[in-house]
Amino acid sequence: MCYNGQYMTKEITMMEMLKAGVHFGHRKSKWNPKMEPYVFAIRNNIRIIDLEQTEKKLKEASEFVKKIVSQKGLILFIGTKRQVKEVIKKAAEKCGMPYINERWLGGTFTNFKVILERIEKLLDMETKREQAEFKKYTKKEQLKIDKEIEKLNKTMAGIKKIKELPQAVFITDINQDKIAITEARKKGIPIIALADTNTDPTLVDYPIPVSYTHLT
Repeated sequence: MCYNGQYMTKEITMMEMLKAGVHFGHRKSKWNPKMEPYVFAIRNNIRIIDLEQTEKKLKEASEFVKKIVSQKGLILFIGTKRQVKEVIKKAAEKCGMPYINERWLGGTFTNFKVILERIEKLLDMETKREQAEFKKYTKKEQLKIDKEIEKLNKTMAGIKKIKELPQAVFITDINQDKIAITEARKKGIPIIALADTNTDPTLVDYPIPVSYTHLT
């Protein structure tokens, strides 16, 4: 699923999912009972995800994404777990969408005005640096400004162009980014998320049952 001005999609076949191993969930002891409708069987103490359910839910999510993109809406990609940081960044950039792949800043949605002010400050500082306006300061002061820009970019590089709340979010790990989910729900922002066997799929609007540990 990808979008950049227009909707593009590549149908993922059952065989491709099998080869990728996305049906291998967590051990029997590490699971969330709410994922039971999406579990096909238990083999070697591992819960096996029903790929027919995965295919069905993926199509539902794709249709929703198609609708958002047709209205020129934004989908915020969120993946702060170390293993997916680079993957989420590349996917979002390829699709021309904003992303967050570092620590979630509390209030990103629920206190959006403050986040916009921080983004404006960051963009202003970067512009002034590019125009050499900071050369009038001492080297120590310039270094301090550079460090502040670096700090702001660490958490905001992927959302610098955002002007309003997104029309939806895509989350790679429900357990890892629960604060983002809580804030999205408070603001009524629809949530698409990968749902492994140890997660609660009822927290999101469009769960896609899949073992995300096999996607990196």
